Amino acid sequence: MTRTIESALQDLSSGAVTSVELVTEAINRADTLDGTLGVFMARYNDSALAAAQASDDARARGEKLGPLAGIPIGIKDIITTEEGPTTCQSLVFDSSSFSGDATVVARLRAAGAIIVGKSTTMEFAIGTPDFSKPFPIPRNPWNTETWTGGSSSGTGGGVASEMFLGGLGTDTGGSIRIPAANCGITGLKATFGRVPKDGCAPLGFSLDHIGPMARSAYDCAVMLNVMAGHGPDDAAVADVPVTDYTAGLTGDLTGMRIGIDRLERKYTDLSAKAELAASFDALEEVLTARGATVVPVTLPFHNEVSTASLILMITEAFAYHRNDLRDQWDNYSRGLRDCIAMAPFYSAADVIQAQRIRRVGVKAIAALLQKVDVIVSPTTTAGALDFEQVYNMWDGPATVNLTGYWNGTGNPSMSVPFGYTDAGLPLGVEITGAAFDEATVLKVGHAFQQSTDYHLRQAPALTGELQPAE
Repeated sequence: MTRTIESALQDLSSGAVTSVELVTEAINRADTLDGTLGVFMARYNDSALAAAQASDDARARGEKLGPLAGIPIGIKDIITTEEGPTTCQSLVFDSSSFSGDATVVARLRAAGAIIVGKSTTMEFAIGTPDFSKPFPIPRNPWNTETWTGGSSSGTGGGVASEMFLGGLGTDTGGSIRIPAANCGITGLKATFGRVPKDGCAPLGFSLDHIGPMARSAYDCAVMLNVMAGHGPDDAAVADVPVTDYTAGLTGDLTGMRIGIDRLERKYTDLSAKAELAASFDALEEVLTARGATVVPVTLPFHNEVSTASLILMITEAFAYHRNDLRDQWDNYSRGLRDCIAMAPFYSAADVIQAQRIRRVGVKAIAALLQKVDVIVSPTTTAGALDFEQVYNMWDGPATVNLTGYWNGTGNPSMSVPFGYTDAGLPLGVEITGAAFDEATVLKVGHAFQQSTDYHLRQAPALTGELQPAE
């Protein structure tokens, strides 16, 4: 049986399971699989079991509990926790510069979540796995010869393999949604500024997001209820009212207009064209059956906004890393160097022009979302890439991932699983809404998942069919 946060909370409430049992299950699974899957940078077994026991004791005493009481959660290792240092999976990062709980971690902890460990990331949340560095290599629970995607790699693999039931990812160009798609789970990039980012090492100051990754839209809604809202320590966080994101998850889409852009013009030789077409056909049938009207749309200025977002990401990252790149070039991972080393070739005028293009895109999307309630588009054009394909990306197509557009506009966007490649690898689709309207995004994702079970299907890592990586 696939566990979700929703089902675990029900079982905890009924007494069918205890938090200690949930955490022990997660620990045992990590003992068995983490050596192959590379999910964790650090595990906090003792403190997690102690917190789980405290949660069970409080429940037994009839105390009022938080909405995530007893649920094991993983934290991406660029976000600080009090249990141990944050490494950013880097030989360069000074871990003493970040300590204690980030606001978002403190909120999860106050809601009763059990922090079981820090999950792997690409270095400073950018790049690709580097086998020459002394860090775990995250491998996909569906096929260990493929990558989970990045940069929230360990969180994606950890949820898919149930080493924890939910986790934190970050997203600057797709780093929540890409591993969610590749690992067959759900991942939400909320509106820029919806979730405080203090205590998180920056990548792109104007593009970074922290968001939930879990099995389902419902699970992400439960987590976002806790995570969202203004905080005093992040200058970019928005002071916008937060709703109960689970309240509208009825499964009914009657009267909604859903725009779909299949983005077939972005497909490449690596694309799963036929499988994506079949998945979109089935998705449209489900949405229509749930009461929605589906209409074709075209995402405005897709190439321009995507390019502008990439320019801004790498130049903002270069601003943060410039001196260390000069002094410690070889200590950085190859993937980070390949990405950020492009930045010096862009001028200040290029960066300003990218910001202007971004603003045009924001306005155009806002206008389109006056005509439809949400926009649906593919998260990626292919399933998870094997490691040889990952390293050849710089010489080949750059459009496998279609997520960066939404970092540029800042809209809330959630990837949900909606099909498979011929090789049996998950495919994801993005549901995107108006600024600060995460509730509608979650409503559509939840309704789709009420009619499908892609988010509940278990990877070979859980079914016992996993083949160890060579």
